[in-house]
Amino acid sequence: MARQPDDKTAAQTKSDDSALIRELALLLDETNLTEIEIERAGLRVRVARNVSIAASMPPSHQPAAAAPAASAPVDVADLAKHPGVVPSPMVGTAYWASEPGAKPFVEVGSKVSVGQTLLIIEAMKTMNQIPSTRAGTVTQILVEDGQPVEFGEPLVIIE
Repeated sequence: MARQPDDKTAAQTKSDDSALIRELALLLDETNLTEIEIERAGLRVRVARNVSIAASMPPSHQPAAAAPAASAPVDVADLAKHPGVVPSPMVGTAYWASEPGAKPFVEVGSKVSVGQTLLIIEAMKTMNQIPSTRAGTVTQILVEDGQPVEFGEPLVIIE
């Protein structure tokens, strides 16, 4: 008989846990968040949903990426060998400024010094500053603002 209250307590706890998870899932839908994590009384609950990055990309970027694809393989191969190229150190999305509408970090013709931020790459919701590896003048910016980039892809040419 001593086990019966424990069984009821366990059943109540499972019911409370299920209600919490349902509440968090509804909150995800209402707020358009992708993940919520909560911890209380030693219980940690994380509710997340899968989001496809490609599906969330604005349609205005898709035609721009498709158009230069025909001539890009030759140009990219040549630019990757340029002595002043700054390659992408990671996969992510390149941005010219710290926030939408802000002044870009650099423009074509800008003089830069070693370590100066050229652009940022967002990877896994983290903004990573991409520093200049050499001093000189920016002669080309090879990516569009908001464009997905691959590891090793040429970003900027500094001469």
